[in-house]
Amino acid sequence: MAIATYIAKRWSALTERVSGRLVNKLILLFTTIIILVVGSLTFISYKMLQREALNNSISSTSNNLLLVNKNLEEYLKGMEQLSLPSINYDELAFAINHAATNYASKMYVEDYLRGMYFSRSNEDLEAIYLYFVESGTYYTIAKENFDIKIRSGHADNLPSMSWYKQAMDNEANQAYQSFLLSNDERGYDMDPSRSFMAYHRVLRSISTRAPQAVVSFYYNRTTIDKIMQDIPQDKGQHLLFLSPDNEPFALDERPFYEIMAHSGLLNQINADGTGAKNGLTWETPGNEGSKYLVVYNVGAQEGWKLVKPIPYEELYAAAKTTRNLNFLIGFLFLLLAVILITYFSNAVTKPLKLLSQQMKRFSTGDFEASTEVVGRDELAYLSRQFNQMVRQTNELINERYKMKLAEKNAILKALEAEINPHFLYNALQAISTKALKAERFDIADMVDALALTLRYCISGKDIVRASEELLHIERYMSLQKARFGGRVQLTIDWDQELKELELPKLSLQTLVENAIKHGVEMVSTPVTIKISARAAGGHAFIIVGDNGPGFAPGRLTEVLESFEGDWNERTEEERSVGLVNLNTRLRLLYGTSSQLVIRTSPSGTEMEMLIPRGGGPYV
Repeated sequence: MAIATYIAKRWSALTERVSGRLVNKLILLFTTIIILVVGSLTFISYKMLQREALNNSISSTSNNLLLVNKNLEEYLKGMEQLSLPSINYDELAFAINHAATNYASKMYVEDYLRGMYFSRSNEDLEAIYLYFVESGTYYTIAKENFDIKIRSGHADNLPSMSWYKQAMDNEANQAYQSFLLSNDERGYDMDPSRSFMAYHRVLRSISTRAPQAVVSFYYNRTTIDKIMQDIPQDKGQHLLFLSPDNEPFALDERPFYEIMAHSGLLNQINADGTGAKNGLTWETPGNEGSKYLVVYNVGAQEGWKLVKPIPYEELYAAAKTTRNLNFLIGFLFLLLAVILITYFSNAVTKPLKLLSQQMKRFSTGDFEASTEVVGRDELAYLSRQFNQMVRQTNELINERYKMKLAEKNAILKALEAEINPHFLYNALQAISTKALKAERFDIADMVDALALTLRYCISGKDIVRASEELLHIERYMSLQKARFGGRVQLTIDWDQELKELELPKLSLQTLVENAIKHGVEMVSTPVTIKISARAAGGHAFIIVGDNGPGFAPGRLTEVLESFEGDWNERTEEERSVGLVNLNTRLRLLYGTSSQLVIRTSPSGTEMEMLIPRGGGPYV
């Protein structure tokens, strides 16, 4: 358990170290890509070479077997032609029937055997036997001590031989005998080890079709070796020459043939020579069986078969060698690629590393950090932007420092001037007291209203409740009524649920002030100012309207255009306009969720302020 924990920790540390640097990530990424590409190409190439080797082996071996099998069948056809009497058959039949009693007939038979024997090159024939069915005797011609001898003898057990019965029952009156598996049915007193096969032909009476004799040709092993040598045979490969019923006539290994026979592979070879393009895949039985490609050819005349099992291991040897060579080349290429990738990755990431170091200095409070700018690529651009950010940060710090100094000076001046509002309140309180003593209650009310208005205006709050703003408007209008008398009237229609609505301080006063400036002051007739508020959805609509003459021509356009400009770019005259200031405050406090709309006509002006009921993101 402790070892597993230690290994896990070491692996985690190694992984963190590798992934902790960009250059390591680049090296790992490109190395992985190269490994995948080289491995995939090698695998694909190996599979293509395997398929090509398989197809080429099937094609070349099939063609080779086809040519050799044609030669073998032609050779067997020659055996058949040699066994047929080339002279008057009646004379041969008479000689066969009277050879035992008639010397002339005996000499005829001997001459017949010599004619057949010497008609060949004598290199393939081991012996020729002529068996007389009725008497059980035979004549044979063979080479003995460099001399050709003709002998006779008895073979009473010949009719019990399987090949004899096969020849008698065969429609073509012929039988082929192989000596590979058994020598028990030799038939004649001879050494079959020197022969690889025997061909037997039954000679019948033309009139009665009764069997009269059996001529047998025994062929030595050099014959088949010469024919089969035209088939190349490499290590691990096998070669079989089989009869149409799968009896072996030429084998390189008998145990291998027995394994093939017991596995049922020979039954899969079609009699017409087709199937899998003359190639089958076969695996020897057992846990460690070998896999073979079995290429074969079935003769078109009589169905003799040439079978050549080729081990896949040998078949794919060239492909494996090429694959291993590709792996070696790929490994060398990988080493070279890793070296190049490491070099170029370090070259690419070096500016980033320097920039990262300078950013660490900057994060620790060293505002003198700067990085070298090399080239004109994205990294150079990033380095320039970092240096510019450091310079701007230094400038902001200096400005902030200056602002702090100015703020301290302002605080000192504000402390010095703190006595002024108290002096003004005390003075207004004294005037109010004197007016009450003189029973000038109207003057006392005006002074009290002025004092409360002044206190409300200089209070530190920027956002107030609607009820507070409405109370301030009532005091403000009491002072305006003292100025204009009955020329100005105020009506308020405010929903009760909006009394607790939060809105900018003095926002209503700004709208009422504008109504007095552009309405009451411009005419001598009475003007009514109406303040109303209603809720709709998530917003509150606050409207201040009057029945005055409205805005002067072109003035409303100037005000609305000033709404769109930036505060820092406005002139001092534009900044002093109350509606412009109010619109700017609404945008700063509520963003785009607030709006100030102005509608004017000769019959009056209506100013609508849209405020979110839940407050805005800037409040």
